[in-house]
Amino acid sequence: MNDIPVIISRLTESFLLNCRLFALTLIFSLPLGLVIAFGSMSRFYPIRWLVRGFVWVIRGTPLMLQLIVIYFGPGLLSLAFSWPSGTNGRFIAATVAFIINYACYFSEIFRGGIESIPQGQYEAGQVLGMTKKQIFFNVILLQVIKRILPPVGNEVITLVKDTALARIISNKEIIMMAGEYTNKGLIWPLFATGIYFLVFVGALTLLLGWLEKKLGYFRT
Repeated sequence: MNDIPVIISRLTESFLLNCRLFALTLIFSLPLGLVIAFGSMSRFYPIRWLVRGFVWVIRGTPLMLQLIVIYFGPGLLSLAFSWPSGTNGRFIAATVAFIINYACYFSEIFRGGIESIPQGQYEAGQVLGMTKKQIFFNVILLQVIKRILPPVGNEVITLVKDTALARIISNKEIIMMAGEYTNKGLIWPLFATGIYFLVFVGALTLLLGWLEKKLGYFRT
């Protein structure tokens, strides 16, 4: 158990699960969050309140609870649907839970960013003969991205650390792996997990800082 290269290799392999979960959540939750944001701003009030009610529930309950409900719920409720057995099923369930959770958080950020743009900019686009689609994508969207990048960046960094919660449904991510060594009397693998997260978060912080500078030409 004191074979350091083997332990580091197993920790690294487990951290790849955290990275996969992070990447898939980000890829799907960002566009889904935009769709939910449009739903929460819908002029059709039943849709608006239905979407906002769903967002309220997701934001108001712990992600850990959502993971348990999404993974064990179909079986406990005797639904026809069931997750695939084994490691793949647990990972897919965790990914779905993370996507839904973060899409709801991102949706509120998107909604705030869109609603913060002055109405005069929409009217100016209409005066120039632009369609609503052209106004949104050519005038509004980049300004919204500039405004929401810091809060989105905070959520992205939080997501990196939240991936550790996947262990609640027995996904063998890095902290769960380190815990196995801790139970056998080795404490350093648990502390080593912090280095993995710090390096990853550090790289993301540099990337987000670079993106903010690239969008600095918008003075909103």
